[in-house]
Amino acid sequence: MKAKWYILEIIALVIGLLWLSPFYLMIVNAFKTKLEIFDNTLALPKEKTFQNFIDAFQQLNFAQTFLNSVLVSVASVALIIIFSSMAAYALSRNKGKASNFIFFVFVAAMLVPFQSVMIPLVKIFGDLQSLNIWGLMFMYLGFGASLSIFLYHGSLQGISKSLDEAAMIDGASKWQIYWHVIFPLLKPISVTVGILNVIWIWNDYLLPSLVLGPGQETIPLKLFLFFGQYTKQWHLALAGLTISIIPVIIGYFFAQKQIIKGVSDGAVK
Repeated sequence: MKAKWYILEIIALVIGLLWLSPFYLMIVNAFKTKLEIFDNTLALPKEKTFQNFIDAFQQLNFAQTFLNSVLVSVASVALIIIFSSMAAYALSRNKGKASNFIFFVFVAAMLVPFQSVMIPLVKIFGDLQSLNIWGLMFMYLGFGASLSIFLYHGSLQGISKSLDEAAMIDGASKWQIYWHVIFPLLKPISVTVGILNVIWIWNDYLLPSLVLGPGQETIPLKLFLFFGQYTKQWHLALAGLTISIIPVIIGYFFAQKQIIKGVSDGAVK
């Protein structure tokens, strides 16, 4: 029996090392020169240099690009949390065929790949002249709503409807019941929805590349600066990637308990 556990531990260790290997390659090669990367990608840097990070920071115009990414990510996630939680609350509390049908439409929408709708989407928003940061936020709301409503809906099944009835007896309106009674109880799942969508939106390249113009680029879009037609500056690109993932990793570690609890609540209840 113990032998089986040792084998499972070894397998888990190997899987963990494989999962960490891209991070190793990114961080190690971020400290190398371009020539040293092509000479030996797996080796540790002979002499660590921070010049890659300085050059990447300057060429990315990192302060402005970082602010663009923060604005898009935070505003988009706020919209997703507010509207998805309200939609899930309405669907969970109003039982009926219409509510069930709408809910399953949202669930089915998770299976639709973005690539199948991106051309019509960009054409519609182009005709409306909404192809900017604000139009991008609206698109993220649409694409992020399905999974978020699914998670919120599952979590709301575990909140007794008697809380609504008690608040209604005290004279609270449905709007007050939602904001003052229900929404505070959704904190774990809200953190989960927030982190999952922040990771997706922060790292997204395809949609911003179709929507944003010069001066509005997010970090993943700006990183494409290092990949030209005739040259690829891997040392600067890897340094830029290392800088860009730090905020997301820090946020994830601070909120990982709420993420796990929120996912389990949304999936089981």
